[in-house]
Amino acid sequence: MGKVQVIDATADTIGQFGFCGYKSTKQEGYRRKTEWLKKRFAEGMRFKILHSPDDGAVGFIEYIPGEFAWRPITAPGYLVIHCLMINRREYKGHGYGELLVKHCLQDARRSKSRGVAVVTSSGTWMAGKELFLRCGFEAVATAPPSYELLVRKLAKAPFPKFKDAWDEKLRRYGRGLVIIRSDQCPCIAKFTTEILQTCKRLGVRARVVDIENHRQAQDVPWAYGVFGIVHDSRLVADHPVSKTRFRNIMRSLGIQ
Repeated sequence: MGKVQVIDATADTIGQFGFCGYKSTKQEGYRRKTEWLKKRFAEGMRFKILHSPDDGAVGFIEYIPGEFAWRPITAPGYLVIHCLMINRREYKGHGYGELLVKHCLQDARRSKSRGVAVVTSSGTWMAGKELFLRCGFEAVATAPPSYELLVRKLAKAPFPKFKDAWDEKLRRYGRGLVIIRSDQCPCIAKFTTEILQTCKRLGVRARVVDIENHRQAQDVPWAYGVFGIVHDSRLVADHPVSKTRFRNIMRSLGIQ
């Protein structure tokens, strides 16, 4: 594997690295995520690349001050981890996840933050809680269907919390099918295109709502402020879904 390093990416250098398996400017998701990151760096975003001399970018961690977090939580004074991924199988199980969390905790101490928070899930698309529990985090809140808010406190302060009121926020979207998306995850561009193509074949009108800033992300009606699908004010998908999974969702709603 060679000696793996943790490299701080910046707005000037982010284009030199890949992430989530994306690394080509020909990929819409890569371009959109890169532009999204450049805007977030001005808000205090830290994006650290786990870099191998043999294989390039093999993982990363992304975190930001709680005031600018793209999660529906209240976490002033904390750092909030958005994503952590080791995207090459041969690099998993070697402690690199803990290494990335350690770098985040070091930054939190240097900046005199209250601590570090992260939203985890037992489902797909998000890191599970086990890694963070090993790093001294504790669960402080839950949100449906399977989300937990974990915190590693570094100072005496109130715990972060979810913003809740999920049902009330869902009712804002009214009737019909609504796709709520952001550019935080590079997979979303591809999945959105496939879902809209499927809607067209099914004769279903879909409205797309773009999450363009942290205030909107903190106001979504589920705990993962990145992508969701709402139908008649009911959340039917709380993370990116493939076209096959989307077809199954539509069938469950009686739409063939």
